[in-house]
Amino acid sequence: MALKPLLLGLALLAFGGCGSIQPVEREPTGFAPWSSAAPAYRLGAGDRVRVDFLMTPEMSQDAVVEPDGAINLRAGGRISAQGLTTARLENDIRHAAGRTLRTPVVTLAVTEARSARVIVGGAVARPGAYPLPARPSPLEAVMLAGGFSPESRVDQVIIIRQRDGAPPMLRTVDLRRFLSDGATSEAILLASEDIVFVPRSRVAEVNLWIDQHIDRMLPFNRSVSITNVTEGLR
Repeated sequence: MALKPLLLGLALLAFGGCGSIQPVEREPTGFAPWSSAAPAYRLGAGDRVRVDFLMTPEMSQDAVVEPDGAINLRAGGRISAQGLTTARLENDIRHAAGRTLRTPVVTLAVTEARSARVIVGGAVARPGAYPLPARPSPLEAVMLAGGFSPESRVDQVIIIRQRDGAPPMLRTVDLRRFLSDGATSEAILLASEDIVFVPRSRVAEVNLWIDQHIDRMLPFNRSVSITNVTEGLR
């Protein structure tokens, strides 16, 4: 899938006689080209997991990540799971169970990803964080947020995906084409913590929205400088 060019950010060009601000778009920095490979899922409260002990199956069990982020196991006791990948938690369980079991062989699988979510913002009816839909497409996410606003730019919906230890990825999708002819090039699968932003008219406003609603509210890390924008642009 080819990454469409995206221009981000706002620069102040001039002030008219009425004090209005004219924005101009500029090249993005800090975003990596898009890859279809989904990031490793990170566990959260409410998720259900299956823990199997190969050599001691009587210790195998289902567990739920509790509100404090921990799971409680017969072999290993109470173990923190919040924010961990399945591979990391599997290793932690193996280490904890090793205090009572000899060389435990552990496998772990997520049976219900109840904490998986997608963040939807911009020109939608109800911006916010929503459970990742069963059919995790950008269109489904927008529908969860109440659908497009009348001023939505449906042909340039922005998807931002975070990655551990690497710059976030960004691409745009043309949901107008997807709705009209089912264009497969515009069909992508969302992952937990993906951000779906629907611009109103210019994609430049995504920078302001990230500054107001992501950087200040969520643990979103990127190396993109945000232009400070006065209240006149809001």
